[in-house]
Amino acid sequence: MFSKPTKSAPPRATGAPESSAARKPLPASLIGENVAVNGDLTSDGEVQLDGAVLGDLKVGHLAIGETGQVEGVIEAESVEVRGRVAGAIIARTVKLYATARVDGDITHEQISIETGAHFAGRSLKRTVAVQEQLSLVAAAE
Repeated sequence: MFSKPTKSAPPRATGAPESSAARKPLPASLIGENVAVNGDLTSDGEVQLDGAVLGDLKVGHLAIGETGQVEGVIEAESVEVRGRVAGAIIARTVKLYATARVDGDITHEQISIETGAHFAGRSLKRTVAVQEQLSLVAAAE
């Protein structure tokens, strides 16, 4: 009479991976102004960089603050630069704000540069789709 009903686990398909929509979003990682990293940095999520990194970065989204500095190659989906970068940037979207100083090539699909930003290097359009089409044509022959 006073017993609790038993709860059954919801049915789950065996062997099926959980959907990415069910995954909890990761909080942004912060590298503070007083932090210096010597070495490569990798993250699937968002990184706010206010300190210094001497090494390569491979992240989902990178925001470099006014005090942030990178000396190395950056690979990301999107990059926002307010600080300094000495090295190449490879990203889908790149935004250089007025306080940015970038010395290196930028490979991108979209780029925006505010008045006052310093950029010394080449702006290279990312053409992944064209390379994939060429490999499909070559494979069909």
